[in-house]
Amino acid sequence: MQELFTRSQRRMFSASDDSAMMKQVQATHAPDGREVDVTPILSIIEDIFRRATPSDIDGVLNGAREHMDALDDNISLDAFSGMLEALSYTIHKISCEISCKCSEGGDAHATTMALFNTLSGYKWDAKMVLSLAAFAVNYGEFWLGAQLCTNNSLAKSVAVLKQVSNVLEHYNALKPQFDALNNLIKVMLDLTKCIVEFKQLPSQYISTDAQAVSIAMAHIPAAAYWTFRSIVACYSQTLSLTGLRDAYTASTTEAWELSSLAHKVSSILEHFKKLIAICYQQIDENRQIEAYHNLVRLLETIHMDNMKVLRALIYAKDDIQPLVDGFTKNRVNIDVLRKKHVLLLISSLDLSAEEILVLDQMYRDPKASEEYHYAIVWLPIVDRSIAWDDGYQQKFEQLQAMMPWYTVQHPTIIEPAVVKYIKEVWKFSKKAILVPVDPQGRILNQNAFHMLWIWKNLAFPFTAEREAALWKAESWRPELLVDGIDATILEWMKEERFVCLYGGEDIEWIRQFTNSAKAVARAVQINLGMAYVGKNNAKEKLGKISSIVIQENLSHTLADSTAMWFFWARLESMLYSKLQHGATVENDRILKEVTTVLSFDGSEQGWAIFWKGTTHEMARAKGKVATDCMVEFEKWKDDAYQNGFVPGLNNYLERVRTPDHCNRLILPGIHGPIPETVACADCGRVMEMFFLYRCCPE
Repeated sequence: MQELFTRSQRRMFSASDDSAMMKQVQATHAPDGREVDVTPILSIIEDIFRRATPSDIDGVLNGAREHMDALDDNISLDAFSGMLEALSYTIHKISCEISCKCSEGGDAHATTMALFNTLSGYKWDAKMVLSLAAFAVNYGEFWLGAQLCTNNSLAKSVAVLKQVSNVLEHYNALKPQFDALNNLIKVMLDLTKCIVEFKQLPSQYISTDAQAVSIAMAHIPAAAYWTFRSIVACYSQTLSLTGLRDAYTASTTEAWELSSLAHKVSSILEHFKKLIAICYQQIDENRQIEAYHNLVRLLETIHMDNMKVLRALIYAKDDIQPLVDGFTKNRVNIDVLRKKHVLLLISSLDLSAEEILVLDQMYRDPKASEEYHYAIVWLPIVDRSIAWDDGYQQKFEQLQAMMPWYTVQHPTIIEPAVVKYIKEVWKFSKKAILVPVDPQGRILNQNAFHMLWIWKNLAFPFTAEREAALWKAESWRPELLVDGIDATILEWMKEERFVCLYGGEDIEWIRQFTNSAKAVARAVQINLGMAYVGKNNAKEKLGKISSIVIQENLSHTLADSTAMWFFWARLESMLYSKLQHGATVENDRILKEVTTVLSFDGSEQGWAIFWKGTTHEMARAKGKVATDCMVEFEKWKDDAYQNGFVPGLNNYLERVRTPDHCNRLILPGIHGPIPETVACADCGRVMEMFFLYRCCPE
């Protein structure tokens, strides 16, 4: 832990802690085991000080007085009347002892030590509270007489004998002294409350051996000493005021003395505040650790339904309705999720509109409610160390408004222990994950997004077993690549047309490739459908490129940027899904082809894949090779006529393949395993691994 005190702070304590004076104080401390509940007494003391000093002295002089209503509801006299009976003698004794010694002009240090001797059997917090209570009685009586003397004959007569009325008449001259007195009272009270806080720290979450606690305990005697000294000084000043013993001429000097003590006590208070803040931080950390372990145990336990698990993950208390219904926008309880399959959508506030739109389509699918019966709940994870401002609130509300499913009413209701679990166990970092919870509260998968993107609601209930079964029935075919993304391409396949999917961001390459490919199709007399599928992570450019492709009638394109985003998201999902099931490029055809397409996209060149209808007949190439083979059709046209367009193209590509190539595979940093080795699509050699840090604002 960082050192808790600076050199100047240690010097401040050294004048008291390391002196003979502190040894005297420690020598008086002999607690006999008696327990005092100081909290209600402290509440009464605070109430006295709050009501005693008038906010406007003119109001007192003119006969008005502050409304004296009952003690606050949280101060119940009946609850500790017996304790007060036992302590009233001690409080009275302290008050009399200080009053007598101050009246006689006794030494302030000697009077302070007498207080310690009187209170030797009490603990440190009780010493401070009882001594402050004795002064509060004295101070309260002084101002009670002052506030009543203008309209109560008895109070007026007493005020004349005690010369309180003269004090009020000369209040303006004495104001510096009153201000200094009030300031010292405030810091004494705050320091006493801080010491009481230390004594009441929950022992189950912080040990007395903790560094901050140990330092605080070591310096409490000094805090008590300077509080007692200040009480003695305040007694002296009130006696001086009532006796008017050179009060007017001495007000400046006495005000300086009180201010000096206030500065001393304030310095001690500030350091105790820093220590208590460190303690609360440690307590909160330990509470979160306990809450985290409780959450781990809860999620490992078998339950009758999903309520305990969902309450623990979303919001465990009953003081608010924590969810917002996306359809009605009304606040609802977690009970609406009882016995349902629930998908927890976990993301930051950087969740993309494309992700929401595609998920929305699947969620609104009639089969989702009729056959699969699942609900979605958005849990936004935010950085608690960053202050929540209007910008974050607006961003949260914008995303929330786009969602037809349930959302938490505010990100801050999600407990830190839950965030820790989501990050450490479910490996959430930046990219959104989708965690399915079944009606019995079992976590079925740490991220079902891959399944949902590939097979949509057919993947329900999103278990690993369901995923394995779906992969077992799959093969590398054009329908897998574009399923649900573009109806036109699927129609081409049903018609057994030749299909060419191509991508990239170089418009000149696109023009050359599409024109030459269409020329080859005319020469071979095949019905070729060409579709532009864009490029991953190039959103802004794709809109412009797609417009050119459409305007120049180069080919068909996917409908919009959302469809293009989904095309690449599905490819990435296939990659990670396969890797999670232990597949490798050497033994799995689908993984090999997906990796190839992603590596094509990782280059700065265009690329193309040709299929014949729904068959597995396929040819692929990238960049200059793809255009050259179209331009040089004369060199392989006989093979194409004899064996077919796709086999002829593959044979030519094999002949022109050269050892000179550079393939790159850029894997997005999303939830899932990273393959240890990846084979090059061209030569089969293992590719080198590098780290890439990229900023793409678009």
